[in-house]
Amino acid sequence: SSDLRRIKRLPALVRGAEVDRYWPTADGRLVEYDIDKVVFDEESPFQDIKILHSNQFGNILILNGDVNLAESDLAYTQAIMGSGKEDYSGKEVLILGGGDGGILCEIVKLKPKMVTMVEIDQMVIDGCKKYMRKTCGDVLDNLKGDCYQVLVEDCIPVLKRYAKEGRMFDFVINDLTAVPISTSPEEDSTWEFLSLILDLSMKVLKQDGKYFTQGNCANLTEALTLYEEELNRLYCPVDFTKETVCVPSYMELWVFYTVWKKQCDS
Repeated sequence: SSDLRRIKRLPALVRGAEVDRYWPTADGRLVEYDIDKVVFDEESPFQDIKILHSNQFGNILILNGDVNLAESDLAYTQAIMGSGKEDYSGKEVLILGGGDGGILCEIVKLKPKMVTMVEIDQMVIDGCKKYMRKTCGDVLDNLKGDCYQVLVEDCIPVLKRYAKEGRMFDFVINDLTAVPISTSPEEDSTWEFLSLILDLSMKVLKQDGKYFTQGNCANLTEALTLYEEELNRLYCPVDFTKETVCVPSYMELWVFYTVWKKQCDS
Protein backbone atom coordinates (compact mmCIF):
# COMPACT_ATOMS: atom_id res chain seq x y z
CA SER A 1 0.00 0.00 0.00
CA SER A 2 1.22 3.53 -0.81
CA ASP A 3 0.72 4.68 2.77
CA LEU A 4 3.09 2.07 4.22
CA ARG A 5 5.78 3.87 6.17
CA ARG A 6 9.41 3.14 5.57
CA ILE A 7 11.12 1.40 8.44
CA LYS A 8 14.66 2.29 9.43
CA ARG A 9 16.41 -0.18 11.69
CA LEU A 10 18.96 1.34 14.06
CA PRO A 11 21.39 -0.39 16.40
CA ALA A 12 20.29 -0.35 20.01
CA LEU A 13 21.95 2.04 22.45
CA VAL A 14 24.26 0.20 24.82
CA ARG A 15 23.37 1.28 28.33
CA GLY A 16 25.29 0.64 31.51
CA ALA A 17 28.34 -0.81 29.77
CA GLU A 18 31.63 -1.03 31.63
CA VAL A 19 33.32 0.99 28.88
CA ASP A 20 31.70 4.22 27.63
CA ARG A 21 31.36 4.03 23.85
CA TYR A 22 29.59 7.37 23.37
CA TRP A 23 31.51 10.62 22.95
CA PRO A 24 30.34 13.99 21.58
CA THR A 25 31.73 15.71 18.51
CA ALA A 26 32.75 19.36 18.74
CA ASP A 27 29.53 20.43 17.04
CA GLY A 28 27.33 18.58 19.53
CA ARG A 29 26.52 15.27 17.84
CA LEU A 30 26.77 12.01 19.73
CA VAL A 31 29.00 9.38 18.16
CA GLU A 32 29.24 5.72 19.10
CA TYR A 33 32.81 4.42 18.93
CA ASP A 34 33.94 0.80 18.73
CA ILE A 35 35.71 1.16 22.08
CA ASP A 36 36.23 -2.13 23.88
CA LYS A 37 38.50 -1.36 26.83
CA VAL A 38 39.99 1.29 29.09
CA VAL A 39 43.79 1.19 29.02
CA PHE A 40 44.51 4.29 31.14
CA ASP A 41 42.25 6.31 33.43
CA GLU A 42 43.73 8.91 35.75
CA GLU A 43 42.92 12.34 37.15
CA SER A 44 45.93 14.66 37.08
CA PRO A 45 46.12 18.02 38.89
CA PHE A 46 45.17 19.60 35.54
CA GLN A 47 42.65 17.33 33.80
CA ASP A 48 40.88 14.01 33.49
CA ILE A 49 42.95 11.69 31.30
CA LYS A 50 41.63 8.58 29.60
CA ILE A 51 43.16 6.36 26.95
CA LEU A 52 40.60 4.00 25.45
CA HIS A 53 41.12 1.27 22.87
CA SER A 54 39.19 1.31 19.59
CA ASN A 55 39.35 -1.50 17.07
CA GLN A 56 39.42 1.01 14.18
CA PHE A 57 41.47 3.87 15.59
CA GLY A 58 43.84 2.17 18.03
CA ASN A 59 44.27 3.82 21.41
CA ILE A 60 42.47 7.16 21.78
CA LEU A 61 43.57 9.93 24.15
CA ILE A 62 40.56 11.66 25.73
CA LEU A 63 41.12 14.77 27.87
CA ASN A 64 38.26 16.15 29.98
CA GLY A 65 35.78 14.22 27.85
CA ASP A 66 37.09 15.50 24.49
CA VAL A 67 38.59 13.13 21.94
CA ASN A 68 42.11 14.50 21.62
CA LEU A 69 44.09 12.19 19.36
CA ALA A 70 44.10 8.53 18.33
CA GLU A 71 46.91 6.39 17.03
CA SER A 72 45.14 6.54 13.65
CA ASP A 73 45.34 10.34 13.48
CA LEU A 74 48.60 11.07 11.67
CA ALA A 75 46.52 13.42 9.49
CA TYR A 76 46.09 15.74 12.50
CA THR A 77 49.82 15.77 13.25
CA GLN A 78 50.76 16.41 9.62
CA ALA A 79 48.21 19.23 9.31
CA ILE A 80 49.39 21.08 12.43
CA MET A 81 52.95 20.86 11.08
CA GLY A 82 52.04 22.50 7.76
CA SER A 83 50.97 19.46 5.72
CA GLY A 84 54.43 18.67 4.38
CA LYS A 85 54.99 22.14 2.90
CA GLU A 86 57.67 23.24 5.38
CA ASP A 87 61.38 22.44 5.67
CA TYR A 88 62.24 21.73 9.32
CA SER A 89 65.86 20.82 8.61
CA GLY A 90 68.21 22.85 10.82
CA LYS A 91 65.32 24.88 12.28
CA GLU A 92 64.40 25.94 15.82
CA VAL A 93 60.92 24.71 16.74
CA LEU A 94 58.70 25.39 19.76
CA ILE A 95 55.76 23.06 20.52
CA LEU A 96 53.16 24.27 23.02
CA GLY A 97 51.37 21.28 24.56
CA GLY A 98 51.60 18.16 22.45
CA GLY A 99 51.91 15.79 25.40
CA ASP A 100 50.92 12.80 23.25
CA GLY A 101 54.32 13.15 21.56
CA GLY A 102 52.96 12.90 18.00
CA ILE A 103 54.25 16.25 16.74
CA LEU A 104 57.61 15.83 18.45
CA CYS A 105 58.03 12.34 17.00
CA GLU A 106 57.34 13.49 13.43
CA ILE A 107 59.48 16.65 13.59
CA VAL A 108 62.51 14.84 15.03
CA LYS A 109 62.51 12.69 11.86
CA LEU A 110 63.01 15.88 9.81
CA LYS A 111 66.44 16.77 11.29
CA PRO A 112 65.66 20.06 13.06
CA LYS A 113 68.37 21.98 14.90
CA MET A 114 66.38 21.89 18.17
CA VAL A 115 62.79 21.26 19.20
CA THR A 116 61.55 22.52 22.55
CA MET A 117 58.23 21.04 23.69
CA VAL A 118 56.47 22.60 26.68
CA GLU A 119 53.81 20.33 28.23
CA ILE A 120 52.30 21.07 31.64
CA ASP A 121 51.02 17.58 32.46
CA GLN A 122 53.55 14.85 33.22
CA MET A 123 50.71 12.36 33.58
CA VAL A 124 49.71 12.80 29.91
CA ILE A 125 53.32 12.14 28.91
CA ASP A 126 53.46 9.06 31.15
CA GLY A 127 50.21 7.62 29.79
CA CYS A 128 51.08 8.27 26.16
CA LYS A 129 54.64 6.95 26.26
CA LYS A 130 53.20 3.65 27.48
CA TYR A 131 49.92 3.39 25.57
CA MET A 132 50.27 5.67 22.47
CA ARG A 133 53.56 4.41 21.08
CA LYS A 134 52.24 4.22 17.52
CA THR A 135 51.91 8.00 17.84
CA CYS A 136 54.95 9.01 19.87
CA GLY A 137 57.48 6.26 19.14
CA ASP A 138 60.24 6.48 21.74
CA VAL A 139 60.63 10.29 21.97
CA LEU A 140 58.85 10.52 25.34
CA ASP A 141 61.06 7.85 26.94
CA ASN A 142 63.58 10.61 27.73
CA LEU A 143 62.87 14.30 28.21
CA LYS A 144 66.03 15.17 26.27
CA GLY A 145 67.40 13.89 22.98
CA ASP A 146 70.02 14.91 20.44
CA CYS A 147 67.75 17.55 18.90
CA TYR A 148 64.90 17.98 21.36
CA GLN A 149 63.99 18.78 24.94
CA VAL A 150 60.69 18.42 26.79
CA LEU A 151 59.95 20.97 29.52
CA VAL A 152 57.24 19.85 31.93
CA GLU A 153 56.07 23.36 32.71
CA ASP A 154 53.29 25.88 32.17
CA CYS A 155 54.04 27.38 28.75
CA ILE A 156 53.03 30.96 29.62
CA PRO A 157 55.99 31.69 31.97
CA VAL A 158 58.26 29.91 29.49
CA LEU A 159 57.02 32.08 26.60
CA LYS A 160 57.42 35.22 28.71
CA ARG A 161 60.96 34.18 29.63
CA TYR A 162 61.89 33.46 26.00
CA ALA A 163 60.42 36.80 24.89
CA LYS A 164 62.43 38.63 27.56
CA GLU A 165 65.61 36.78 26.54
CA GLY A 166 65.01 37.53 22.86
CA ARG A 167 64.91 33.86 21.96
CA MET A 168 63.30 33.31 18.56
CA PHE A 169 61.92 30.29 16.71
CA ASP A 170 61.41 29.40 13.06
CA PHE A 171 58.20 27.54 13.89
CA VAL A 172 55.78 27.72 16.82
CA ILE A 173 53.18 24.94 16.97
CA ASN A 174 50.27 25.51 19.34
CA ASP A 175 48.70 22.16 20.27
CA LEU A 176 47.14 23.39 23.51
CA THR A 177 43.42 23.79 22.93
CA ALA A 178 40.82 24.13 20.22
CA VAL A 179 39.19 27.49 19.55
CA PRO A 180 36.29 28.00 22.00
CA ILE A 181 32.91 27.39 20.44
CA SER A 182 31.27 30.60 21.69
CA THR A 183 31.80 33.89 23.52
CA SER A 184 29.63 32.81 26.47
CA PRO A 185 30.95 33.84 29.91
CA GLU A 186 32.13 30.30 30.70
CA GLU A 187 34.39 30.47 27.62
CA ASP A 188 35.90 33.87 28.52
CA SER A 189 38.94 32.44 30.27
CA THR A 190 39.71 30.18 27.29
CA TRP A 191 39.56 33.14 24.89
CA GLU A 192 41.83 35.16 27.21
CA PHE A 193 44.29 32.24 27.35
CA LEU A 194 44.19 31.79 23.58
CA SER A 195 44.76 35.52 23.01
CA LEU A 196 47.70 35.59 25.44
CA ILE A 197 49.30 32.53 23.81
CA LEU A 198 48.92 34.11 20.37
CA ASP A 199 50.49 37.38 21.50
CA LEU A 200 53.42 35.72 23.27
CA SER A 201 53.97 33.31 20.38
CA MET A 202 54.30 36.18 17.92
CA LYS A 203 56.94 37.73 20.19
CA VAL A 204 59.14 34.61 19.95
CA LEU A 205 58.44 33.92 16.25
CA LYS A 206 61.07 35.01 13.74
CA GLN A 207 59.97 37.58 11.19
CA ASP A 208 59.90 34.91 8.48
CA GLY A 209 58.61 32.18 10.81
CA LYS A 210 55.33 30.26 10.81
CA TYR A 211 52.81 29.68 13.60
CA PHE A 212 50.61 26.58 13.33
CA THR A 213 47.51 25.75 15.34
CA GLN A 214 44.26 23.86 15.21
CA GLY A 215 41.02 25.79 14.91
CA ASN A 216 37.96 23.67 15.49
CA CYS A 217 35.32 21.64 13.67
CA ALA A 218 34.55 22.93 10.17
CA ASN A 219 30.85 23.20 11.10
CA LEU A 220 31.59 25.76 13.84
CA THR A 221 31.90 28.67 11.43
CA GLU A 222 31.04 31.31 14.05
CA ALA A 223 33.84 30.14 16.36
CA LEU A 224 36.32 30.12 13.50
CA THR A 225 35.28 33.63 12.47
CA LEU A 226 35.80 34.83 16.05
CA TYR A 227 39.31 33.35 15.99
CA GLU A 228 40.12 35.07 12.72
CA GLU A 229 38.96 38.36 14.24
CA GLU A 230 41.31 37.65 17.15
CA LEU A 231 44.19 37.31 14.68
CA ASN A 232 43.40 40.78 13.37
CA ARG A 233 43.72 42.22 16.89
CA LEU A 234 47.31 41.09 17.46
CA TYR A 235 49.96 43.69 18.28
CA CYS A 236 51.59 43.05 14.90
CA PRO A 237 49.81 42.52 11.57
CA VAL A 238 49.58 38.92 10.38
CA ASP A 239 48.30 36.93 7.43
CA PHE A 240 46.91 33.43 7.62
CA THR A 241 45.70 30.50 5.61
CA LYS A 242 43.49 27.63 6.75
CA GLU A 243 43.13 24.04 5.72
CA THR A 244 40.34 21.56 6.39
CA VAL A 245 41.40 18.01 7.15
CA CYS A 246 39.55 14.79 7.95
CA VAL A 247 40.89 13.49 11.27
CA PRO A 248 39.81 9.83 11.47
CA SER A 249 38.89 9.49 15.14
CA TYR A 250 37.13 12.88 15.28
CA MET A 251 34.57 11.71 12.70
CA GLU A 252 34.32 15.32 11.54
CA LEU A 253 36.33 17.75 9.43
CA TRP A 254 38.82 19.88 11.37
CA VAL A 255 40.27 23.29 10.48
CA PHE A 256 43.96 24.16 10.92
CA TYR A 257 45.63 27.59 10.66
CA THR A 258 49.00 28.77 9.43
CA VAL A 259 49.83 32.30 10.63
CA TRP A 260 52.79 34.52 9.77
CA LYS A 261 53.83 38.13 10.36
CA LYS A 262 53.34 40.69 7.62
CA GLN A 263 55.70 43.19 9.19
CA CYS A 264 56.34 43.98 12.79
CA ASP A 265 58.15 46.88 14.37
CA SER A 266 60.29 45.70 17.26
